[in-house]
Amino acid sequence: MHEPATYRVGDFDIAIVSDGHTQLDGGAVFGLVPRVMWEPIVGRENIDDQYRISLALNCMAVRRGDDVILIETGMGDKHGPQVREKIFPGDYGYLPQSLASAGIEFGAVTAVVNTHLHADHCGWNTVRRGDSVVPTFPNARYFIQAGEYEAATHPNERTKGTYFEENFRPLETAGQLELVDGEREILPGVHFIPAPGHTADHSIVVLQSRGETAICLGDLAHNAVQIERAPWIPAFDILPLVSLESKKRMAERAIRDNALLVCVHETVPGVGHLQETNGRRTFVRE
Repeated sequence: MHEPATYRVGDFDIAIVSDGHTQLDGGAVFGLVPRVMWEPIVGRENIDDQYRISLALNCMAVRRGDDVILIETGMGDKHGPQVREKIFPGDYGYLPQSLASAGIEFGAVTAVVNTHLHADHCGWNTVRRGDSVVPTFPNARYFIQAGEYEAATHPNERTKGTYFEENFRPLETAGQLELVDGEREILPGVHFIPAPGHTADHSIVVLQSRGETAICLGDLAHNAVQIERAPWIPAFDILPLVSLESKKRMAERAIRDNALLVCVHETVPGVGHLQETNGRRTFVRE
């Protein structure tokens, strides 16, 4: 387990907490980009014999005063052996220990934000208690885009393999679900902003305080190179040309505001800044 990395953005204390990592097909992660182009960036030593690459499961714990906000909740621990071996292989389930290392108890979390509801972003929303599945964070409001919740609860043939109702239906049953329609400041300085493309209602989270900015990218990029090169879009994105425009808008804002970027799937801690020199963009890791 990785120890939490910590940052300060204005009045916000940020800890990057890890749920571990999952393994996904490298070709799917990089979409139309040929392997001869992405393999040198990933490194052959980081590709297994089935051409899967490791994707981190970074989550973002944000503290200010009495507010403790958790952005993304990783893969969780509810998957059975078949799912863990064939669909989402990897080594994960460590978010509780990582939160504890950051000094955060489940009961202290006041808000949870999911950029979208794919299984690797909302797994610890809920936990098994005997024969029931209940919210992991008993005192938290869970913020989810209304359109994303609708898509997740009514999946189609393509999307049903990554939406697991046990990760979000119990939130509604418990009365802790808060659906958001479009852009909203869910807490002072915490902005939930649509950035569609990966899913139709995928969103990012932007923190602003004292002239400083941090952005949790969700799945706008699975690898840092996809921030630098906007056309490099994963095969998972259901609206790739919309993703392209969302990514371009985010990149322009990140450069303008010198924003701290949190990449959910980049190697832990997945944090850096996007810089531009002579028209070339570079993700500079912290």
